[in-house]
Amino acid sequence: AAPVCIIAPISSWAAAVSGFAGEGENGLALFIRAIPFNFYALFTIIFMFALVFMKFEYGEMSKYEKAVQIMNEPADDEDDIQGKGTVFDLVFPIATLIVFCTLGMIYSGGFFTPLIEGEAEGEMAANPAFHNFIEAFANSDASIGLVLGSFAALIITLIVYGIRKVLSFKACMLCIPDGFKAMVPAILILSLAWTLKAMTDSLGAADYVAGVVAGSAQGFKNFLPAIIFIIACFLAFATGTSWGTFGILIPICIAIFPVGDVLRIISISACMAGAVCGDHCSPISDTTIMASAGAQCDHVKHVATQLPYAISMAVISFLAYIVAGFTHSLGTVPSCLISFAFGIAALAGFLIVMKNRVKK
Repeated sequence: AAPVCIIAPISSWAAAVSGFAGEGENGLALFIRAIPFNFYALFTIIFMFALVFMKFEYGEMSKYEKAVQIMNEPADDEDDIQGKGTVFDLVFPIATLIVFCTLGMIYSGGFFTPLIEGEAEGEMAANPAFHNFIEAFANSDASIGLVLGSFAALIITLIVYGIRKVLSFKACMLCIPDGFKAMVPAILILSLAWTLKAMTDSLGAADYVAGVVAGSAQGFKNFLPAIIFIIACFLAFATGTSWGTFGILIPICIAIFPVGDVLRIISISACMAGAVCGDHCSPISDTTIMASAGAQCDHVKHVATQLPYAISMAVISFLAYIVAGFTHSLGTVPSCLISFAFGIAALAGFLIVMKNRVKK
């Protein structure tokens, strides 16, 4: 789930990352440009589908899979669930949330606001009444758009559930406080991350690191994306939060590289990818804790089975960032294609070798 969140423009993760952008810079546009270089997230998603289709596991997970095959216990009888819930009641709120969050974001970007005469002649020619969709999406305020979209989706879902008699009004109202409680850790993490960012800014940490890099790091400048990825991994692992890692490293990446530099985009992507990787490996991460709790499995065993997969993708991503660092001078698109192709080739080779090893 985390790799999907970190490459989804319409998400609270995107809003958090966008908030750390430099002054006068479009944070959402910066986030979108960084998506193709988020190798850990992209490779992890591809990796999971490959494991499913190739039908094998390795590491601690393979031991538990073999144990299940040996036991071969029949499935427990399903509980007699009383209610009228269907798949529609699961899909509808999610689809409604996506639609209204998208509408909320372009609304905050001025898409539905009539253009002032002479404001943008090019846009007026293309659309004489309203702002351009892409321009509105790029200029949107993700925090406002997500709040408006979530609130609209909540109201509509409550109405639909009431009409279909899936949940009573009282049951729906009891669910709302539980939702607020579930968001408290995320709100605290984000608030503390902003506090830490403000503190490091006041101490001049970003300026100091930028000066050190400018003065002595020219020799390994091409290795910086890979180095940032590793630092983000250990930082997120130690703290158990990817959002806090964003708050520490992204402002430093922005201070080191000038606007328009390809390494700026690659380094920010490396920071986000490393933060998610460290989050996957950390036993104190909130996402890892929720995953084991949701699956109702032992937390330590969940971490042990997940760790080999996360480390494997981390190594391949690290190598891809080295390639991206050395090919950045070719431009954004060529560098992305070359490094991504290298990563896919490394991933394919790794899967073939591991499958043969598991068979033996």
